[in-house]
Amino acid sequence: MRAQFLGKDPESQEGQSPTLFATDRTDRVTYIAQGWKVTDPQVLADVGEVPDHETLIEIPEDVLKMYALRYLEQEGQR
Repeated sequence: MRAQFLGKDPESQEGQSPTLFATDRTDRVTYIAQGWKVTDPQVLADVGEVPDHETLIEIPEDVLKMYALRYLEQEGQR
C-alpha cells in the first residue's frame, strides 16, 4: 500500500500538522490520518485503551463522507 499526501492543517506549526493521505488500496477507498495524540482522561475512558504506538489511523471514505454531511448541516448548507 502507498500513501499520497492530500493536505495538512494550515494553522499548525511546522512539524506538528494533522495531515491527511489517500491510499492506493484496491479493495476499498481509505485514508491515513496523522494527528495529535489524545491525552484527555475522559476521552480515553470513553474510547477505551489506545496503544501508545498508534499515531496513524486508516479511515474508510464513507466515514469521511459522514463527517462532511454533518459539517454541511451545521453550516446550514444542506
